[in-house]
Amino acid sequence: MTRARILLIGSAIATFAASGAYAQTATQSAPVQTQTQAQVQPMQAQQPMTPPPQNLVAPAPTDPLVERRNANAKANAEYSASKKASKAELKAQTEQAKAQYKEEVKNAKINRKADKDAAKAELNATEPNAPKDTGLQH
Repeated sequence: MTRARILLIGSAIATFAASGAYAQTATQSAPVQTQTQAQVQPMQAQQPMTPPPQNLVAPAPTDPLVERRNANAKANAEYSASKKASKAELKAQTEQAKAQYKEEVKNAKINRKADKDAAKAELNATEPNAPKDTGLQH
């Protein structure tokens, strides 16, 4: 088991070394290209040139695990958006219900006071000249 592990680790290191060497050669050839472009550029500066349109499209993944991960990410994003929308709607409904309740309480207080005043006025109208109790007992 340990020999297989050593072989796998060795092959992984060799792969990284090879890709690192390739990356270094690719970056060394880039300055040469920029020098040649710099020489051509003054000649092209006289003529306006528009680059051809390019459509950059990533290839569709063929790995089912990648497709599943992407589908899960999309579903999670949709769920999160719908949850936020539902939460905002619930909050708006709650605020509206609170405002309506406060208005009803306010109106009930006003009606109660008006009913009290009307009952008091009615009582005073039926007994306008009645003697008032002075609290004296005989």
